Amino acid sequence: MKVYETKEIKNIALLGSKGSGKTTLAEAMLYECGVIKRRGSVDAKNTVCDYFPVEKEYGYSVFSTVFYAEFLGKKLNMIDCPGGDDFVGGAITALNVTDTGVIVINGQYGVEVGTQNIFRTTAKLKKPVIFAMNQLDGEKADYDNVLEQMKEVFGNKVVPIQYPLSCGAGFNSMIDVLLMKKYSWGPDGGVPTIEDIPAEEMEKAKELHQQLVEAAAENDETLMEKFFDQGHLTEDEMREGIRKGLVDRSIFPVFCVSAEKDMGVRRMMEFLGNVVPFVEDMPIPVDANGNEVKPDSNGPLSLFVFKTTVEPHIGEVSYFKVMSGTLTAGADLDNITRGSKERFAQINCVCGQIKTPVDKLCAGDIGATVKMKDVRTGNTLNEKGCDYTYDGYIKYPAPKYQRAVRPVTESDAEKLSAILTRMHEEDPTWVVEQSKELKQVILSGQGEFHLRTLKWRVENNDKLPIVFEEPKIPYRETITKASRADYRHKKQSGGAGQFGEVHLIIEPYTEGMPAPDTYKFGSQEFKMNVRDTQEIPLEWGGKLVVYNCIVGGAIDARFIPAIVKGLMDRMEQGPLTGSYARDVRVCIYDGKMHPVDSNEISFRLAGRNAFSEAFRSANPKILEPVYDVEVMVPGDVMGDVMSDLQGRRAIIMGMESESGFEKISAKVPLKEMSSYSTALSSITGGRSSFTMKFASYELVPGDVQEKLLKEYAETQTED
Repeated sequence: MKVYETKEIKNIALLGSKGSGKTTLAEAMLYECGVIKRRGSVDAKNTVCDYFPVEKEYGYSVFSTVFYAEFLGKKLNMIDCPGGDDFVGGAITALNVTDTGVIVINGQYGVEVGTQNIFRTTAKLKKPVIFAMNQLDGEKADYDNVLEQMKEVFGNKVVPIQYPLSCGAGFNSMIDVLLMKKYSWGPDGGVPTIEDIPAEEMEKAKELHQQLVEAAAENDETLMEKFFDQGHLTEDEMREGIRKGLVDRSIFPVFCVSAEKDMGVRRMMEFLGNVVPFVEDMPIPVDANGNEVKPDSNGPLSLFVFKTTVEPHIGEVSYFKVMSGTLTAGADLDNITRGSKERFAQINCVCGQIKTPVDKLCAGDIGATVKMKDVRTGNTLNEKGCDYTYDGYIKYPAPKYQRAVRPVTESDAEKLSAILTRMHEEDPTWVVEQSKELKQVILSGQGEFHLRTLKWRVENNDKLPIVFEEPKIPYRETITKASRADYRHKKQSGGAGQFGEVHLIIEPYTEGMPAPDTYKFGSQEFKMNVRDTQEIPLEWGGKLVVYNCIVGGAIDARFIPAIVKGLMDRMEQGPLTGSYARDVRVCIYDGKMHPVDSNEISFRLAGRNAFSEAFRSANPKILEPVYDVEVMVPGDVMGDVMSDLQGRRAIIMGMESESGFEKISAKVPLKEMSSYSTALSSITGGRSSFTMKFASYELVPGDVQEKLLKEYAETQTED
């Protein structure tokens, strides 16, 4: 295979909502370039891009798949990305290592929520965008309506390159207003017939051609002057203007295709080969430390590993982008992230599961290698002396769906832990946490299908049966008024015994409150004389503040740390439900000790029990985690979504229209979000999406607290 220089390489991501036809389009592209001799189909489970067993089982893309095509003397590296919102991590990764996004839009359904979400990501990363309106042969296809919707959502930068002469079953021809030609196909698609534009279409074609010329000229002063002088631009001048417009996102060209019938695909690929920016046309990227990393084949060698996976019959495969320099087979590099060394015994260009060995890859190129010693997704590999780093280079969305996971057989817990660690390394949007608080392994992801896919892989690929359960909620306990208690721990069992007595007062803590002075309980008044203060920030949020107010040596100072340990025992396992407690301050003001029987364990137990008694008398409350939730929904189902949210104890904070959709902002308790992704998909037919972010801890309603207390009491009785 030819070695392609940086100036001959283009990196492109295929993006779009689930069902828009990206994988089918990739298959047609590979066929048009001669990479495959026969096109596969998703239904037949024989496509180049969906080759993992789980993808064949479910019938949709789960992983992003790298493939390449040699076309018009250039190398087009492409990544077919999953369309489901649950698998958005693959699309985000792909956009970070490619230079242009081709967003595939279903000509029957138009702009979907997933389309908007991925477009926002391209905007955030400042990537050029080309739209491919697919499935124009579908019975519900409506080009004009979808184009109008696209302009409404994405703005007037949306400019048609082509338009069909008819949609639906009769789709077999279109007008290309860049080349000013008519393209038509036979029933089997493939090579088009290219003719002059019919007279009845000429006026419309000229009008759209003029709009395209103006859009191209806007991006170059020289072209603009020439356009004003001559009223037209040559084909090469238009290409140059469109390329510049793509780079600064001032033009979003629209192509027409039927990927399934291979109509319009070759013409779009010609545009990708001739017009889309090369690697070196794009703004110079920066690494995690803000250093510019110029894609220079003669620069220092630096690789970014953007994906690792275990593939059938191959084993572990590491996918990388050559950010700078030239990688040759046999190169030794330092793994900057993990502090190890790696040898690239073999480097490959990739087309799905087909790996083609090559001698070298230049800056900007994408490749893969197998069986590295210690390489993980997100790692940086450099030659000696190069200090580029890409740790944290890709930012992924926060998880939206959680389940507790355990093996069916308890003895397999260690094996499951290793599998989950490996799978997180393959897909960083699968997040695994061993929760000490909840005593569960919590698996978080982007949605139910995301986690269901992981379960399928563990059970079918690793042959380990697992169980998903409802995760416990990380409640918090606190108090709302001051309270006093004392407790004597006394134990005698022959020889030295145990004795410790602690008197304390507790009250709610708020940041900046003054030091304690005087407390009054009934007719008794307690004057505090603060000798020492400990502020203990709690890792789960809030504080425990402890004041030593002992006078006259009632308790020796050496026992105070033991009392504090007793207090922390109860902060870690609250008296009400066993949840973490927070925001309490304690005044230890009196007590007793024994010259022989007093020891640390005695005062630890006395402090713990005194705290428990005082806590229960301080009008304790349970706090629950509340999340800020934003839901994007079509207007026709907004009422149903609102009703569902209100049934989840949500507080609606606001509503606004955004690009043809309605955005609902709400605060919702985490307890009520457990199955929300599934419910929302059911209510809206999969046409919506949501994000959630932790906001605060808030008091649970009285009826909910009573229920929680009762449930906890039952578990304690069982124990």
